[in-house]
Amino acid sequence: MPYGSRLAAMMTRRIGRECVYTPSARLALYLALRRWCRPGARVLMSPVNDDVILFVVLAAGLRPVQAPVSQWDGNIDPAAVPDSTWRNVDAVLTTNLYGMPDRVVELRRRCEQLGIPLIEDAAHAIGTHVGGQPIGTFGTAAAFSLSKHVAGMAGGFLAVDDARTRRELELLRDDLLTPRRLRVDLATTLRPLARSAVRGFRLVRPVWRTMQRLGLLERDDFRMALHAHRLAGSARHAPSLTAYEPWVRVDLHGFRTRHGALVRGQLELRMALLDGDLARRRAGVSLLSGTTWATPALRDHVAHEGPPSLFRVPLLVHDRDALVERLVGHGLVAGYIYDPPLDDYAGAEFVEPSPAPAAARWFASHTLPADPLTARRIAAALTKEQATPAHPPLRAPLPEPDPTTTPPAPLGP
Repeated sequence: MPYGSRLAAMMTRRIGRECVYTPSARLALYLALRRWCRPGARVLMSPVNDDVILFVVLAAGLRPVQAPVSQWDGNIDPAAVPDSTWRNVDAVLTTNLYGMPDRVVELRRRCEQLGIPLIEDAAHAIGTHVGGQPIGTFGTAAAFSLSKHVAGMAGGFLAVDDARTRRELELLRDDLLTPRRLRVDLATTLRPLARSAVRGFRLVRPVWRTMQRLGLLERDDFRMALHAHRLAGSARHAPSLTAYEPWVRVDLHGFRTRHGALVRGQLELRMALLDGDLARRRAGVSLLSGTTWATPALRDHVAHEGPPSLFRVPLLVHDRDALVERLVGHGLVAGYIYDPPLDDYAGAEFVEPSPAPAAARWFASHTLPADPLTARRIAAALTKEQATPAHPPLRAPLPEPDPTTTPPAPLGP
């Protein structure tokens, strides 16, 4: 029986696609990029994304191409991508940032027209739908995470269309897994319980401050240290997870460690609770979508499709960085802040910069990701702190048309 087949079967029943179980979403994404992209391929992606994802793309031997984004949700704005860029990318990687859906219908149409794969990063979006269809069913493949929505802090899936492809990916996965270690299994099993205990006893503030003072956090800021010289040297070995492991493993050192029965059993129990988790998230999203800090993109989604079960609710606030520090005093730690955008963070040596970076810079610097499971506490804290909602100055200008090219052909009906 293939490794993790029971968990994979649970996910297959949920979304209706063949699924491969992986120890993490980042390993699932690496599998997809290796399977559908040749080394040196150019991958269009949002610069408002986790730096770990950038390093996964680099580890696969690919060139990240940063796209213009919507100033309201940080996802790719297909209409703002120049035609010259569309003609020269080999794949598209979505983000579904915080669970807010990418413009997947248009992106899929573009990819079909160009004959390139659409890879969905659905790590934040396990319960998100577009037109009644679940995110993760629009693209060539989709990577999911269990560490987000059911607090498993481990586990992922790669969803694909057919059993033959699934079997091929299972073999590739098995070659990349490192041996199971009992110590890692125990830590993976106990970590979610410890986090629940910290929150239950309202110890978030002292524990977080202690970890900061002891240097136990792997990031000194929102982004990890780039170590550009070492990173450039790793490119000589790409594609290679091993060469990029110092970056890819940050915050999850066991991202490709084979899980034993203890971890998989716990994840099966947690996955059985997923529908309840998603319902609680929808309730929190509904509350936060009615606040003054909610984005128009969120309000529009709620109005047309109902409250989505977001991993985090993107709230737009002034003085975001100072507010993050003050929220710790309320026992609220804001994570998953992706600032600065990846092209500003990594530079042109490692990524192709966006032709229109203003929207990404504004969104990244004003977004406060709020956990919908603590919606009432967050709303109360922001009200007490007199947080001011942020509004973009003007719509970020589109890149100037290239006079040497003809207008793009219509996409069809």
